[in-house]
Amino acid sequence: MGIVRAICRSAERGTAKYAVSEGEFIPAHGLRGDAHAGNWPRQVSLLSLEKINEFRSRGAEAGDGAFGENLVVEGIDLAKLPLGSLLRCGGVILEISQIGKECHKHCAIFNQVGDCIMPREGVFAKVVRGGIIKTGDEIFAEPPPYRIAIITASDRGAGGMREDTSGPLIREIAEKAGYRVESYILLPDEQKLLETEMKRIADQGLADLILTTGGTGFSPRDRTPEATLAVAERLAPGIAEAMRAHSLGFTGRAMLSRGAAVIRGKTLIVNLPGSPRGVRENLEYIIDELKHGLDILTGRDGNCGGLPERADTVAG
Repeated sequence: MGIVRAICRSAERGTAKYAVSEGEFIPAHGLRGDAHAGNWPRQVSLLSLEKINEFRSRGAEAGDGAFGENLVVEGIDLAKLPLGSLLRCGGVILEISQIGKECHKHCAIFNQVGDCIMPREGVFAKVVRGGIIKTGDEIFAEPPPYRIAIITASDRGAGGMREDTSGPLIREIAEKAGYRVESYILLPDEQKLLETEMKRIADQGLADLILTTGGTGFSPRDRTPEATLAVAERLAPGIAEAMRAHSLGFTGRAMLSRGAAVIRGKTLIVNLPGSPRGVRENLEYIIDELKHGLDILTGRDGNCGGLPERADTVAG
């Protein structure tokens, strides 16, 4: 947890920022009344108070806003947060979009001490959810949300003969659980197409979790499990087994699902049923537990279940 120690803005670029007691942060824009706000990645600039104080101890006359920062935060080493991290302050949510920025060597601070902290310590963010931030408010840092890619496999859906309702339902459930949906695609039941899309997403690091819907039944055109297994580097059978066991409590036909769960690189791939009812039953059952598996898979948490780390248990 940190504390907002200063809120600064300037009405014109190239002029010094001045401190205000509170500020309104506008989604996809920035701090109202600040010249640097706009629909671009650097909507809000932030600096850690501790880093500013280090510069002050070297003789820099650095008042609030001297580095062009909108928010001065005490208690969080902002520059060490990974890109995509969230900062929550009351109802406001900021997403870190950039670390560091080239310093113009004619700035006042550089002329005083021959250095500037913005290239190393400056943090920039986009406003995800707007609201009011006041001086003295508590601010919390959270890791980046896990990224999801959704693939719907359906001949009729891809051909425009049926509306896909399962893919949008996956988005709804995932976003409610705190995941971020990066992409959604509707493909026909063609194994090679499904394989190619899964490989592309996983190999390019575009998502931490791929959720597919459709193509898990007994029809000759149902090839999603085969495509999933074809791109697998490791298996994660417990996920599919748990979904089937859970669904058996609703219908005996759950035993007919052939869905699989696998790992490729640092991406987890899970097959969901094609019906909206099956998607809801299964995804709501596993969605929270998947976060721990993703923590291990992506390296956020190398310690499984809180046990002492061993060479054979640490995620590589």
